[in-house]
Amino acid sequence: MLPPHPDRFDPFGPDAIEDPYPFYASLRAHAPVYEVAETGVFLVSTWKLVEEALARHEDFSANLTGMLVTGAGGRPELLLLEGLNTFADTIANADEPEHAVHRAIVQPAFAAELVGALAPELRRRAAERVGAFVAAGGGDFAREVAEWVPTWATARVAGLPLEDFEKLQVWGMTGGDLLAVNVPAARLEALAVQTLEMTGYLDGLLEAALERARAGDASREPQGREAAAQRAGAPVELGPVERSPDSMADRVARAVHAGRLARRHALGILVILLGAGIESTASLIGNAARLLAEHADLQAELRREPGLVPAFVEEAVRLESPFRFHYRVVARASELGGVALRAGQRLMLFWSSANRDESVFERPDEIDLRRRFPRHHMGFGRGIHFCVGAPLARLETQVVLEELLARSSRIELDPARPPRYAPSLFVRRPASLALRVA
Repeated sequence: MLPPHPDRFDPFGPDAIEDPYPFYASLRAHAPVYEVAETGVFLVSTWKLVEEALARHEDFSANLTGMLVTGAGGRPELLLLEGLNTFADTIANADEPEHAVHRAIVQPAFAAELVGALAPELRRRAAERVGAFVAAGGGDFAREVAEWVPTWATARVAGLPLEDFEKLQVWGMTGGDLLAVNVPAARLEALAVQTLEMTGYLDGLLEAALERARAGDASREPQGREAAAQRAGAPVELGPVERSPDSMADRVARAVHAGRLARRHALGILVILLGAGIESTASLIGNAARLLAEHADLQAELRREPGLVPAFVEEAVRLESPFRFHYRVVARASELGGVALRAGQRLMLFWSSANRDESVFERPDEIDLRRRFPRHHMGFGRGIHFCVGAPLARLETQVVLEELLARSSRIELDPARPPRYAPSLFVRRPASLALRVA
């Protein structure tokens, strides 16, 4: 039996936050290219059509020049992002050929050897957090572990001062909150102020990195105990003054100094890295832990066969895509899925729906640790805009889950405090996740 027509659902109601999957199934069955309340914004929900839209670069631009918001009277409307050019056409939001330039600068920071070099310190930090969490018998896993680990890892990769940890953790959620769609006007204004504060902070760090680049210091080889530790594969403690010459701040600063990158794009990369690096991975870790808590048999299987944890990470990415969608702008009159589109209209490419498409996945709503192609999903995007930070996000999630499973015999939800999700249509992030562990 087909699911009811999507017009019977409220895409901005509580069900779209807590359990959006019946709505997605309805979209796929009845209206795979579905206009939201005459806004000129279309939800694209099937794997085939999302993949097609991604391949049509000349028809659909990645530039983030507008977003869906809840307007007066609770009605959805399109808000044009005029003046927000810091990140509107940067890295994930850039079109070719600029996108290829940005990616060539950013992607080496997530190369296997650099991510691998970070792994020992990452595991030690994660073990400390998870160990304390288990010793306490549980708590709010979202805040105490799922958000903490990506904040630390992103700060290390980006070259952000660890003494500003609490600010970074808050700012890491700002981008997702801005794109939440169903955010009240007053909250949107507060987020805009918070974004300006964050951007100013990152601009100051970028200027310091530019000064190092101008002085020729940022290109130095690691020296002293930092170099010795790296050669030995040991963790490197970065204090308030110490920094890595491979940090993203220094990478983009060197590119600006060499004339390869505009300064505003360098700042945009740092802004996007802070949000995407923290919130999306916090979402993934939190959702993976929630799935574990809901399935005692899954916990037992992973404890018996810890080699299956990476496969479980992929299933968690697929089932609970950290970012539910990304925007595209219709660059010229065209059509998609038989629906006529005008230049200036928008698409919302729903990864979270495509990842449960019945035409692509057997038993799409179930966890299957033995899928033939476990990474065949859109949880990290797809095509030229595939998430550059995916290797680090996978590693963070794997390490946290391994530590959690190894240090506990039972993980369960706290029935007195059910999971609560961030009120966002953009990100699938547990805002609170009360777990009991033993």
